Amino acid sequence: MPAVDKLLLEEALQDSPQTRSLLSVFEEDAGTLTDYTNQLLQAMQRVYGAQNEMCLATQQLSKQLLAYEKQNFALGKGDEEVISTLHYFSKVVDECAVGQKAEVKVLAGPHCFRWLRGESSCIFWWLQLNLLHTELAKQLADTMVLPIIQFREKDLTEVSTLKDLFGLASNEHDLSMAKYSRLPKKKENEKVKTEVGKEVAAARRKQHLSSLQYYCALNALQYRKQMAMMEPMIGFAHGQINFFKKGAEMFSKRMDSFLSSVADMVQSIQVELEAEAEKMRVSQQELLSVDESVYTPDSDVAAPQINRNLIQKAGYLNLRNKTGLVTTTWERLYFFTQGGNLMCQPRGAVAGGLIQDLDNCSVMAVDCEDRRYCFQITTPNGKSGIILQAESRKENEEWICAINNISRQIYLTDNPEAVAIKLNQTALQAVTPITSFGKKQESSCPSQNLKNSEMENENDKIVPKATASLPEAEELIAPGTPIQFDIVLPATEFLDQNRGSRRTNPFGETEDESFPEAEDSLLQQMFIVRFLGSMAVKTDSTTEVIYEAMRQVLAARAIHNIFRMTESHLMVTSQSLRLIDPQTQVSRANFELTSVTQFAAHQENKRLVGFVIRVPESTGEESLSTYIFESNSEGEKICYAINLGKEIIEVQKDPEALAQLMLSIPLTNDGKYVLLNDQPDDDDGNPNEHRGAESEA
Repeated sequence: MPAVDKLLLEEALQDSPQTRSLLSVFEEDAGTLTDYTNQLLQAMQRVYGAQNEMCLATQQLSKQLLAYEKQNFALGKGDEEVISTLHYFSKVVDECAVGQKAEVKVLAGPHCFRWLRGESSCIFWWLQLNLLHTELAKQLADTMVLPIIQFREKDLTEVSTLKDLFGLASNEHDLSMAKYSRLPKKKENEKVKTEVGKEVAAARRKQHLSSLQYYCALNALQYRKQMAMMEPMIGFAHGQINFFKKGAEMFSKRMDSFLSSVADMVQSIQVELEAEAEKMRVSQQELLSVDESVYTPDSDVAAPQINRNLIQKAGYLNLRNKTGLVTTTWERLYFFTQGGNLMCQPRGAVAGGLIQDLDNCSVMAVDCEDRRYCFQITTPNGKSGIILQAESRKENEEWICAINNISRQIYLTDNPEAVAIKLNQTALQAVTPITSFGKKQESSCPSQNLKNSEMENENDKIVPKATASLPEAEELIAPGTPIQFDIVLPATEFLDQNRGSRRTNPFGETEDESFPEAEDSLLQQMFIVRFLGSMAVKTDSTTEVIYEAMRQVLAARAIHNIFRMTESHLMVTSQSLRLIDPQTQVSRANFELTSVTQFAAHQENKRLVGFVIRVPESTGEESLSTYIFESNSEGEKICYAINLGKEIIEVQKDPEALAQLMLSIPLTNDGKYVLLNDQPDDDDGNPNEHRGAESEA
C-alpha cells in the first residue's frame, strides 16, 4: 500500500508557516471527506430504505395474491387452478413454516403437485421470501449503514472538535505573547515579568498539546477514511451474496418441480388460447362473408320468405307510448313470447316483464302515424291494446302470425307446429291492413271473433286453456289479468267524453257547469290519495275481491320494482267520485257513485282502500274493475264518506227520509253541513285544502 502523507509531530511546537501551510492542506482534505461521507451515507440510507420498502412490497404482494379468491368475478369458471397456484406463491412470499414435517398438496386442476416428507424424516423448510428481504435489510443496516455512521460521528466529529480546540489554544498563545512583548525595558518589574512568563509558558504548553492531538487525528484520518470507504461495501456485498444464495436455494432446489409444472400449465393454456383464437378468427371470417342484405333492413321486401307457423317469436320492436292526449313517443325494446304472454326486456335488464296476455287476443296490421309495418294487439273485450312497429315486412308478418297462433292457445296442444300449419289460412287473413272504418268496426266485435275462434278450435280439435281447467266458482279474479299502474284514459273513453254537439276542452279541464254536483251536492269530502293500480275482476258480490286485488297489485309492484305513485285529490260527493290533479285542479277521472258496487279498507294496513266500479260496455254487457289507493288518512274515513254519499242518493227518493238525514248531520256556525268523522282528518296535510268536508244545504 503506498505511503500516506503525515504531519510531523516534532514541528508542532515550533508552529512554523510551512507547518501551518501543510496543516491547511490536511484540513481541506478533512472537509472534503466530511462532505463526501454525508453524501455517501445518504446513498446508503436510500438503499436501506428501498430494501425496507421491498419488504413491505412483498407483504402487499402476498395479500393481493390471496385476495384473488375473494374477488367476485362475474366469469369465474376455471379459476380454481389460478387460485391454488396463487395461494402457494403467497405462502412462499409471506409465510414461513420452519421445521414443519408435512405432506404439501397444491391442487391445480389436472396439474397436481405433491412433495411427500414422511418416514425418511427429511424436514423441509419454507424459505420465506419476505424473511429473506428482511434479513438482507438487517444486514445492510448493520454492515453498511452503521459503519459509515460511526465513522462520521466518531472520527470526523473528533477531527472537527480538535480543530476548534487547536484554534482556541493558538489564539491564547498569540495573546500571551503579545502581552509578554509589551513589558517595559526601563522600568522592569521582576514580579510582573515572572507572571507574564508563566502565562506564556502555560499557553504554549496548551497549544503544543492541542496541536499534537490535532496532528495525530489528522494523520489517523488518512487511514480511517480508507477503511470507512471499503468496510460498508464489504458488508453490502456479503449481504447481497447471502440473499441471492438463499434465494437460489429456495427457488432452485425447493421449487423446481412446482415451477416446472406451473410453466407447463401456462403453456397448455397458451396452446388452448391460440387454438380458440384461430377458431374465432375463422368464425369471424365466415360471419363477415354473408351477403350485404343481412345488414340492410327490409332487404327482401319484394318477396320475403315468411314462416307463418311460429308459436314463439323474439326480436326488437318499437313500442308506441302515449305521453299526452295528442303526443306519443316510440321506444325500441326487445320483445319475446313466453307461453301465452308477450314479454318485454329493456336493454341491460336481467329479466323481462309482462306486457300483454295474448290468450284470445286479436292482432292486425294498422296504419299509425305514417309509419311502416305497424300492428296492433287488441284485448278479448275489444279494447285497443298496444301498437308495435317491426323493422321489416318479414318481421311484421311473422310477429302477426305468431301472435295469432299463440292467441288461439296452440302452444297448449300436443303438436303445436302441426296445428299452426292447419291454421295458416286464418293467420294470413290477419295481416291485411284495415283502413275502412266499417271493416274495423266489424273486426273489433269481440263476440263475433270469439265465436269464430271457438268454431275454428272445434274444427281443429284444439282445447282452449279456459276449458282445459275450468276456474272454480269462488275465484274472484281471472288468472293473468293485466294490472294498470297509472291513471291514463284509453282512447275509447276519450272519444266517449267528446261525443255530442258541444265541444269540450281537449286538455281535460272542466268548466264549473260541467260538474253541477260541485254546487248542488249535499256532501263534499276531499282526501289525498295515491293510485296503486287497477284491474278487471269477475265479481262484485263480496269485499274479498277488493282484498285480493290489493294483494295482487302490491305483489306486482314489488316484483317489477314499481315505486312511483300518482298523487291525487279524491273528491267524494253525493253524486260521484272524482280524482283531481292537485297541481292543475284538472279532473283525472270521474266515477258515478251509483256505479260503485263495493268499497272497503284493508283490515291490517288501514291506509289502503279500494272500490269496485261497474261500467256498461258498448256490447250491452257490463265490466267490473277495482281501483286500489293509498290514503294519507285511514281508509275507513273514505269508506264512511262513500257510504254516506250512497245513503244520500237513496234517501233523495224520499223527501222525509232526506230531511231526517239532514237533521242528523250537525251544522257549522255559517250554516254548512259537516261530514261526521270519528276523528279530525289531520293526516291529510294542510287543513285548508279540505274545505270540501263541509257542504252547503
